[in-house]
Amino acid sequence: MIACEDTRVTRKLLTLYGISTPTLAYHEHNAEKMRSRLIERLKHGDRVALVSDAGTPTISDPGYRLVRAARDAGLDVIAIPGASAMLAALASAGLPTDRFLFFGFLPAKAAARRSMLAGLRMESGTLVFYESAKRLRASLADMMHAFGPRETAVARELTKKFEEVRTGTLDELVVHYDQAGAPKGELVILVHGADAPAAADDADVDALLRAALGEAGRSVKDAVAEVSGATGRARRDVYARALKLDQAD
Repeated sequence: MIACEDTRVTRKLLTLYGISTPTLAYHEHNAEKMRSRLIERLKHGDRVALVSDAGTPTISDPGYRLVRAARDAGLDVIAIPGASAMLAALASAGLPTDRFLFFGFLPAKAAARRSMLAGLRMESGTLVFYESAKRLRASLADMMHAFGPRETAVARELTKKFEEVRTGTLDELVVHYDQAGAPKGELVILVHGADAPAAADDADVDALLRAALGEAGRSVKDAVAEVSGATGRARRDVYARALKLDQAD
């Protein structure tokens, strides 16, 4: 059995190679229902291959829940490495790869996206995001506001015919896409990390605290721990600033 994100897409590849193995749809909308069915088949000795429409299965898709369920059931899981947009982008962008943080797709709503980016301002690793073409310009502008003119790469259609990696500073890329319009295809954005995360001043700490405290369900303790870790500032100092902000509000 082959579990597919979209059986119609996978069928093209199977037909090309003369593979007649039965397929079954497993995607975001039916994963909950189909997961138990697939686990039962595995328990009875069947082999199930999990494939996605593009990239590596389980990376930024619901496949990881199937892997977890299989492992919880004591079943074997074997990965067969293949194309990954995230790793291909890192390999070709020329940004540091000794430390990177992958966040999948940014929030679609502007306020949530800006809050998330503000909280990443002091991260020292290369930041990696997936993004849709229609939101690219807005996301780049929000990144410019959060990070300043950092070195950035926008990679699209990786491992495909119209592959392109465009590099520049965030402000340069905002201007480019203002003039050129939204590109076609699937996109990865990579942004250079902060140069000196431990050198945060009080204004940096306050900005990060506001972003962290503004997230629904986030406690002061969790916000302080996050900002302390990102900036290198002592927790007691960050906590004092959080109390000051709360009083000012």
